[in-house]
Amino acid sequence: MPRHIPRIAGAVALALVAAACSPAAGPGREQLPSSVRLYVFDCGALDIPDTSNYQLKPEELATTKMSMLCFLVAHPKGTLMWDVGAVPDASFKPDGSHAPLRYARATRPLTAQLAEIGYAPADITYLSLSHFHWDHVGNANLFAPTATWLVRKLEHETMFADPPSPRTEPANYSALRKSKTAIVTADEHDVFGDGTVLLKSAPGHSPDHQVLFVSLAKTGPVVVSGDLYHYPEERTLNRVPTTEFNAAQTVASRAAVEAFLKARGAQLWIQHDFTAAAGLKKAPQFYE
Repeated sequence: MPRHIPRIAGAVALALVAAACSPAAGPGREQLPSSVRLYVFDCGALDIPDTSNYQLKPEELATTKMSMLCFLVAHPKGTLMWDVGAVPDASFKPDGSHAPLRYARATRPLTAQLAEIGYAPADITYLSLSHFHWDHVGNANLFAPTATWLVRKLEHETMFADPPSPRTEPANYSALRKSKTAIVTADEHDVFGDGTVLLKSAPGHSPDHQVLFVSLAKTGPVVVSGDLYHYPEERTLNRVPTTEFNAAQTVASRAAVEAFLKARGAQLWIQHDFTAAAGLKKAPQFYE
């Protein structure tokens, strides 16, 4: 049964919650860095067939393509996998191609990219997804046997609803039903208990959508967007997609995150920003 993570004040209590949710499996101490690192993986791209749902015309966009990025936070106390692409590693063929999946394409399995930095799915302490949509959950089953899944209540309910939402691929996360699960209830959940890695509630795009905050000693603070925005032009032109679960919530969440960015002096990394994603360092390189 899922374990609920309550709203708890104090870094010590949060650290105890994080420790209590840690699975027995995980990276050895030699694999964990002395300070927080953020790895970026290229999990492919989306060839968007129609941008009208985003209230944007093709001529208003630098490109209609969207990137698919996956992230690993390596912390001295453990690891967090954030979003896992659309294309399951099992779909890849010996020639490097993969079985078609909607309008997604990928060139490399996620496990191969993890292996380059010395990790396997069994080494991951926590898995958390920005939301349940198909292009963010593709490899969730890889982490289900050993990682603790940090998930918000409405996302969990939506993912296992009957009938399933057409906006996802239940087969790609079906193993999470039996995974070690912690239901996150705090608006701001401190993953490792020291304020460096936060899951921040930002509903609207989906019922319990969230974003990721990572404080990096050299790079500075970063917020990884999930689908708070898809195209950077949504942000600059103030456009809200017509397909949001709750557009009013999206507007409020965007305002709250923008205020947080300003208060913390943080960068916003829009996960689907194809142009910006091309300029990010990819694993085995990392941000620290």
